[in-house]
Amino acid sequence: MNTLISSLSPLSAIARFVALVGAPVRRVAKTPAFLLALTCICSLATAAPAPVVPLSDDPACTAEDRKFMARAYELAAAASARGNGAFGALVVKDGQILMEFSNDAKTSGDVTHHGETGLVALTSRKLGITSMKGCTFYTSTEPCIMCCGAINSSGVTRLVYGTTAIQVTRLRGRTLPMKPLQVREVFERAGRPDVTVCGPLMEAEGLAVHAAAFAKIDAAPKS
Repeated sequence: MNTLISSLSPLSAIARFVALVGAPVRRVAKTPAFLLALTCICSLATAAPAPVVPLSDDPACTAEDRKFMARAYELAAAASARGNGAFGALVVKDGQILMEFSNDAKTSGDVTHHGETGLVALTSRKLGITSMKGCTFYTSTEPCIMCCGAINSSGVTRLVYGTTAIQVTRLRGRTLPMKPLQVREVFERAGRPDVTVCGPLMEAEGLAVHAAAFAKIDAAPKS
């Protein structure tokens, strides 16, 4: 019974429960007090999620980091405009952009083409597999575990991310993971204390990019 009820909407679940427990509860269910309580419960259950409050910038980030993060957000917005997820990344050495990449997982048909994995692959092919050693890697959103693996293999020694992944999950209204595995823990557990992780940075701007992308997805005709 619990499994059945948990799969229903709040209103349907209450109605199903009343039907299952029998006549005594059905009599109570007709009272004004019960109907008022039911209305309140359903209003709470269907209320819009609370606004996502941007996290403060990591104080370890610099003015130069802000400049390159602004570019990462531009790349993320460009990815969304082309029908992909709103993620972008770039790699920088000595204050110069070596390479940049916008997520194209959907349009390329390659689910591994996240912003970070695509950037590592592109840079390795174009500039050589050792070209990213000692570089700073900028990514618009905290990278997933797959992308952390690619970044770990690239040889970069500093990673700066813009928007925290959990914040994007909140923005989308999805259930948060019980024990989220975040980027700092991934690199710690990978035995890479030499990789400095900084972020979040300019998270308000990143959340705005994601919000626009989600609005575009929700407005698209459903197939």
